[in-house]
Amino acid sequence: METSIFENSSNFPNESTRALLNLKYTANWLEKLGNELLKPFDISIQQYNILRILRGAKKAIKINEVRERMIENSPNATRLMDKLCEKGLIERERSENDRRVVFVKINQKGLNLLDQISIEEYVKVMNNLNERELKKLNELLVKLIK
Repeated sequence: METSIFENSSNFPNESTRALLNLKYTANWLEKLGNELLKPFDISIQQYNILRILRGAKKAIKINEVRERMIENSPNATRLMDKLCEKGLIERERSENDRRVVFVKINQKGLNLLDQISIEEYVKVMNNLNERELKKLNELLVKLIK
């Protein structure tokens, strides 16, 4: 990552403010990197996340279940799934018992696309930290949201 204003704590009123802004900056930087890596496949990070959720489900699941499992809560999850349907990567099925309930599942084309995508470049940014630092980072992030 580039040198940024976050390296000098004197630019901030306190460490809490610095940490919050640093987290936001880093999250945006990671999102931009992810979108650049996925651009050749014509999907966004959110769409990639949906495809991975559906692959992991191994069966059709309710749209609301997909929303609940998404890393980034997205009010436009339905629109994201619409686009994936248009691209022929997922399929929709209405419930036979309740026509209001819609199930989605990944199809073979979607599975094939996931097989083509390597996130190694994305994960490589974590190589800047050793195993102990990664463990501590994970502990701190979990502690933050408790």
